[in-house]
Amino acid sequence: MVTPAAAVAATVTDPELPMLTLADLGVLREVSETDGRVTVAITPTYTGCPAMDTMRDDLEHALRGAGYTEIDIRTVLEPAWSSDWISEHGKRKLAEAGIAPPGTAPRRAAGPIPLTLSAPVRKVDCPHCGSPDTEEQSRFSATACRALWRCRSCLEPFEHVKEI
Repeated sequence: MVTPAAAVAATVTDPELPMLTLADLGVLREVSETDGRVTVAITPTYTGCPAMDTMRDDLEHALRGAGYTEIDIRTVLEPAWSSDWISEHGKRKLAEAGIAPPGTAPRRAAGPIPLTLSAPVRKVDCPHCGSPDTEEQSRFSATACRALWRCRSCLEPFEHVKEI
């Protein structure tokens, strides 16, 4: 059952991808209400994400606007966020905004992550024309969780949310 506080929190949008709610992005992990106190758990897309303060402020503002006065917003780092947590609705919203949504994140074994010197070959369809004939221009874009790509068919640049 979705609590009233959870319904309010689910409307808060991401400051860097405003077409998505924190729930669509998979950052909003849990909302609970106990004795008039609302506890919210959020997980950053990556450790050190500079948008976390804004997310906390926006959640608190929305909840206070709905009449809640006792609010505890916690950052939860485990399990680490995965791009697989983006909802199907969120992936559609990204594509509609001209940002290529992530595919399925690679599965990693427990323990140390092996160092590889070459980037994995990715295929990303153009969110503008749908062509698979695209190329990565830069592994980093406006945020660390996005990369800059270009379509060879329509020649439009676009961002791609990385598979994490």
